[in-house]
Amino acid sequence: MKRNYIILLLFVAGLTAGAQDYKLVWEEDFENPELNSQIWTSEYNNKGGGNHEAQFYTPRNVSIEKHPSGTGCLVLRAKRETYKGRPATSGRVNTAGKLTVKYGKIDVRVKVPKTENGLWPAFWMLGDDIAEVGWPRCGEIDIIEIGNFQGIADGVQDRYYNGALHWGESWNHGQHPNLAMHNVAGYSLQEGFHLFTLIWTPDSVKMYLDQDKYPDVEPYFYMAINKSDELNNPGRYFHKPFHFVANLAVGGGFTGLPYYPRKFNIFPSWNKNFKKMTALPPRGESATMYIDYIRIYQNGTPGEEFYIKK
Repeated sequence: MKRNYIILLLFVAGLTAGAQDYKLVWEEDFENPELNSQIWTSEYNNKGGGNHEAQFYTPRNVSIEKHPSGTGCLVLRAKRETYKGRPATSGRVNTAGKLTVKYGKIDVRVKVPKTENGLWPAFWMLGDDIAEVGWPRCGEIDIIEIGNFQGIADGVQDRYYNGALHWGESWNHGQHPNLAMHNVAGYSLQEGFHLFTLIWTPDSVKMYLDQDKYPDVEPYFYMAINKSDELNNPGRYFHKPFHFVANLAVGGGFTGLPYYPRKFNIFPSWNKNFKKMTALPPRGESATMYIDYIRIYQNGTPGEEFYIKK
């Protein structure tokens, strides 16, 4: 009886260990001098996902550079300059149709700029079927966003951050299903690099801050996704491959400083809002977001997928 009991304990321990036994399947450390075009697309557009952002995204605001610490990084720069009718430029990249993942542990190590009033750095994911089904039906996983208007109002924007999920059958004038969890860290997130971790399983989505330094930290975001796949239930939208997006937005509703182009100037405050965006330095200078690395780990969970287009 004692021997059987020991075997059972070993079996259970093995299952527990296996559940956490993640193995590295892909990493991007940005040590090569140029962005890998087989993985990444650098965007050229003035789209902000309907968020009333001020920037025009251009590839010239995206680069691979050494951070002063010596590590190679993906660099996204926001600049105060007039371009294609917009008062600012910035950088946004994605892996749509090139690299996708379903389930696993994803680490991204980021140094965000001082957001002050108006900058909105983010690293997030979109369902790779967005071209076929549209947004938010594709699903969206926001691993890290910083620069929210509430953090500005409370005077804690250097520590105020959130994770979020968006989903549903239609945008529905902003009333689509979503969940955002805002947090105030015990220290500034705008000094040095910080690690943001997504753990995505068939049962849930969890996100963690600086788990490398604080292994027992509680998740800053949690949502169950194991319920039915009925319309507008999250269980319908987060069990498929997603791709990565990284960007440094300027303004937008998230920051409380929406921008409206002059041709849509039915809002007299459009120019005043941009002038309030003190995060942008004077013309000729820039605000910078650094991404040190991205790592994908998986552990053999049924349904896991990882794909790189050849």
